[in-house]
Amino acid sequence: MLELTHDEWLSRAKELDLSGLHHIDGADEPGGGATYAAVSPRDGQVLAQVADGGVAEVDAAVAAARRAFDAGPWPRLAPGDRGRALLRLADLLEERRDSLALTVSLEMGKPITDAHDIELRAAVNTFRFYGQLADKLTDESPHTAPDALALVTREPAGVVGAVVPWNFPLTIASWKVAPALAAGCTVVLKPSENSPLSALRLGRLATEAGLPPGVLNVVTGDGPTAGRAIGLHPDVDVLAFTGSTAVGRHFLHYAADSNLKRVWLELGGKSPNIILPDAPDLEKAAATAAWGIFFNQGEMCTAPSRLLVHTSVAERVTEAIVRRAGELRVGDPLDPATEMGALVGEAHLGRVLDHIGAGTSEGARLRTGGTRTLSDTGGSFLRPTVFDEVDPGMRLAREEIFGPVLSVLTFDDLDEAVALANATEYGLAAGLWTSDLSTAHQVSRALKAGTVWVNCYEEGDLTVPFGGMKQSGNGRDKSAHALEKYTELKTTWIQL
Repeated sequence: MLELTHDEWLSRAKELDLSGLHHIDGADEPGGGATYAAVSPRDGQVLAQVADGGVAEVDAAVAAARRAFDAGPWPRLAPGDRGRALLRLADLLEERRDSLALTVSLEMGKPITDAHDIELRAAVNTFRFYGQLADKLTDESPHTAPDALALVTREPAGVVGAVVPWNFPLTIASWKVAPALAAGCTVVLKPSENSPLSALRLGRLATEAGLPPGVLNVVTGDGPTAGRAIGLHPDVDVLAFTGSTAVGRHFLHYAADSNLKRVWLELGGKSPNIILPDAPDLEKAAATAAWGIFFNQGEMCTAPSRLLVHTSVAERVTEAIVRRAGELRVGDPLDPATEMGALVGEAHLGRVLDHIGAGTSEGARLRTGGTRTLSDTGGSFLRPTVFDEVDPGMRLAREEIFGPVLSVLTFDDLDEAVALANATEYGLAAGLWTSDLSTAHQVSRALKAGTVWVNCYEEGDLTVPFGGMKQSGNGRDKSAHALEKYTELKTTWIQL
């Protein structure tokens, strides 16, 4: 829980020291000297000049990671020692929690309460989870013929390139970095150009926690330059990416054009949230649907942006969501009472408004919102938006908007609901509200999604894997399964 007031957060924001230098081989580096302005979507003000990395900076970071992997101590440490280093890093994240949350809130517009209580909690817990897991993994010795001994060992895969988005800049970075480090890999992390500052602080804290030079490097820059250089680099063994499906395709091309590095993708979503008339609590279902689409300004790949609701209860549920949208407090991200902050920037706000305009022109009914707000602040704020009378063929129902825009579609029977839910190129997540246990099991199995929430949404913890099907990607973050992305299986057969 936050103890600071709005004025106290404002005061701390003025004192925050935000360095925009790359962190390579255990030290801050300016690179070639080119910079770009990191602009806060809260008010349009420049937070810092950030090093604009390119091929040369990526080469330097990858070379440092390669030296640390090939000749350094990190992959050769006992797993328990690696785990203790990650636990020290988790402790530092907890110790600097207020200032890190403030950094996240300023750079991407997230409400300070969410940045502190959700984003930073997730980052701390992720490093603690993998720190504790590092020495719990076991190799295998399959039963073979009596004159042979077979060993199956997991070995670190090498240098990992991790390219992460701006919507959860520390959470998703932690989901990539922590298991890769626990496995014994070294990492080159490239944050989004919209949220570089928190990732740079993570790199410095890793060095402060005692990770050897070159084990975690952070290079800032844009996707077409720095991201592409990581994807094409012949000394990067594994690429882990979270972002859009379109960019995910580029990374697959980069792998094919370079060294056939393994590419793990967590991509977009257009998640359905199905409410049946026998939902155990329709008011709770509606409130959760509203929270799911408006939390984090709707900038979530799992956001339940398609509400599929039975015709018999559609108006009741929609009215409840519209009412909640009207009550939602949109405001300064540094005010602890704010429930929805700013979208990440003007360019993204423009894209979301374009989708809203398309929805209106295609015949959907705008029930609330649809316009920007708080323009006098200089920030990128949007009113929470709800459309109903949405046809499955409309852009609102097909394309990922990545904003606080809900599309309400109706159905008459369960088969139609499942068909509508699966009628998308994505397969990241889905929700289902029902009191019938058989329906819960049958529909969950029928939905083509990596995660299905029943009578809840966005619940879970680090023990369960997260990832998508279809064009929402492959591989899994979180849980012990994440380590599979950063390790290689080696078979050793010994003839006795």
